[in-house]
Amino acid sequence: MARMRIFIVLALALTAGGALAFATYNYVQSQGDRPAAPGMATRRVVVAAADLAVGAEIGPEQLRTIDWPASSVPDGAMEDPKEIVGRGLILPVIRNEPILPMKLASKEAGSGLPPAIPPGLRAVSVRVNEVIGVAGYVLPGTRVDVVATLNPTSQTADMTSKIVLTDVLVLAAGTKLEQPNDKEKPIAVSVVTLLVDPDEAERLTLASNEGKIQLALRNPLDRARPVTQGVRPALLIGTAPPVRQVSTRRTASASTPSAPLPLPVATPSTVEIIRGDKRAHEIVRGQE
Repeated sequence: MARMRIFIVLALALTAGGALAFATYNYVQSQGDRPAAPGMATRRVVVAAADLAVGAEIGPEQLRTIDWPASSVPDGAMEDPKEIVGRGLILPVIRNEPILPMKLASKEAGSGLPPAIPPGLRAVSVRVNEVIGVAGYVLPGTRVDVVATLNPTSQTADMTSKIVLTDVLVLAAGTKLEQPNDKEKPIAVSVVTLLVDPDEAERLTLASNEGKIQLALRNPLDRARPVTQGVRPALLIGTAPPVRQVSTRRTASASTPSAPLPLPVATPSTVEIIRGDKRAHEIVRGQE
């Protein structure tokens, strides 16, 4: 009896599952054969035919026009490729992305690096090597601190290393304005271009010409700007001279010699002499 019940339950489960699968298959087939909703409004929108980097001059072969649903066209999307051809990009564009005015340089600005520099800032290039460039990991888009080592005098003890610029954006590495496809891949370059303001441009130029600079790679999410005191050789190895303690108990200027203290005056000794009912005091002087 128990086996019969199990068989009946199993048969019912298989029948129900098969019916559900058949109904689902028929529904999917009917939806696939249904034509798209007719009459959807569209607009012609110019999009990129390939990935475009910052500074690129857009040519006609890098654009194409597609039909875009009118209800979701991005604000400012262009319809005529002639408005875009010949202009430079100040922001990267990926394939099939609509070309928006905010990513284009003005018609008079041309292409290349200059249009990518925001107003009020400057692009300054510094010479680097494998060590200064952090083994090739200083790529466009990363942020660095600039450490300068200078000697303001001819004394070796006065040589100082100090962070002179913090949280500086790397605009270009060599002639590249974009990171390679593999963002973890280092690239060997001899020149790095940093985006700075005019005051920082002066400090960076002085540091690179009068001393040595080192780039310190930082986390792009860390936007703190620490203020350091710098370090000298004596302080680095722990042999800095102790700081002199200045006494606050002064009665005269440090340049005025103090007057000599007077010598103590010897007090003469006296002897009391008693003669009968008379007393007398005699002064006893030492032998000179």
